[in-house]
Amino acid sequence: MKRMPNIGIATAIACALLLAACGGEEQSELRGELAAMTKDLRGRVNPLPQVKSYEPVPYKGESMVDPFVPGRIVVSQASTGGSGGGTQPDLNRPKEPLEAFPLEAIQMVGTLSQSKDMYALVKAGTNLFRVKKGNYMGQNFGVILGVDEGQISLKEVVQDSGGDWVERSTSLQMQETKR
Repeated sequence: MKRMPNIGIATAIACALLLAACGGEEQSELRGELAAMTKDLRGRVNPLPQVKSYEPVPYKGESMVDPFVPGRIVVSQASTGGSGGGTQPDLNRPKEPLEAFPLEAIQMVGTLSQSKDMYALVKAGTNLFRVKKGNYMGQNFGVILGVDEGQISLKEVVQDSGGDWVERSTSLQMQETKR
């Protein structure tokens, strides 16, 4: 029974010697070829570029307006003096539901007529509203001047750059919906 382990050890040593003998010859040829191919090659590293010295530039804008501080732009005033005069909206009146929506978010989808009055059907959000002349809509104090088959005419009151209230006319066109 003691002979079995000795045979296994002897076999392992023989295999190791055979593998070592085979590998040495192939590597020596490969090393010779590699040495012949690289004997004339030399590595070259370019020199580092010359570092230029830093020259600080003096800041000459201390007396100018600081662009990082928010401030109001002063506009030359017209003959009204920029007192916020002119036509002013009634800020104390109760708001109507359509004044919560910007005018771009309101769509005219139809018209109705009852007696002598012409009504427009407008869609804002998911709701449908019926409006007529005198109702308000939009966020710029827009009052409806008239309703006809294809559009709603409005007069909005907005502030210009000088702080004056000015009127502007606009209209809301009929939007055809797809079914």
